[in-house]
Amino acid sequence: MKKADLILTQLQEQADPDRAAGQQRFFKTGKGEYAEGDQFLGLTLPQTRALAKKWAAQAREEDLERLFASPWHEARAVAVLILVEQFEKNKDEKARKAVFDFYVAHLPRCNNWDLIDISAYKIIGAYLYGRKDCRLFYRLARSRNLWQQRAAVVGTMYWVKRGDFAVTLDLARQFCSHPHDLMHKAAGWLLREVGKKDEAALCAFLDENCRHMPRTMLRYSLERLSPQKKKRYMAK
Repeated sequence: MKKADLILTQLQEQADPDRAAGQQRFFKTGKGEYAEGDQFLGLTLPQTRALAKKWAAQAREEDLERLFASPWHEARAVAVLILVEQFEKNKDEKARKAVFDFYVAHLPRCNNWDLIDISAYKIIGAYLYGRKDCRLFYRLARSRNLWQQRAAVVGTMYWVKRGDFAVTLDLARQFCSHPHDLMHKAAGWLLREVGKKDEAALCAFLDENCRHMPRTMLRYSLERLSPQKKKRYMAK
């Protein structure tokens, strides 16, 4: 039996239909919603992480292709988590580039916000930071694919944690006019992370942009500020 088949079997053995029903509501899988048609088995993130760690050293590209092609959300979650494991554990640059290239090529299959959030900054952000190359962030931001756009801003988390905010602030400024709430939340989250590292940098951004930021983005960005500052920016 192929490794992908074994992984899929082990996922199905841990299925929880009651939890799956709740996940399908939470992750907006209904008709016309952003994850229309996505299917859940009902596993928790710790369960999928455990399977990824178990199989990361053995899984090959053909196995990951099979997991990415699966209709089950958790199969795709295991695939991205395996790629994170392989990227972080392998110090050979050629091997890391192969993981990076494979992940970027399969971003459209990371078709829900949680799949992007657990992987983009750990692969895209880390790889680009080592080269001080931000071009892919902007190419993804220009995509018509929502998940690639989210990967652009979430991917900068790796840079923010190292005190490099320029790309994050630029993308947040661009996404002020984005029509989707998921992008407002992502940009607001990353702005909040900027503020955790450098509150003055966040406040400078807010002074310039808060009047035309979507309300959700603004509220997310303010979460770590004092009540007085929150009130002042919300009033604007």
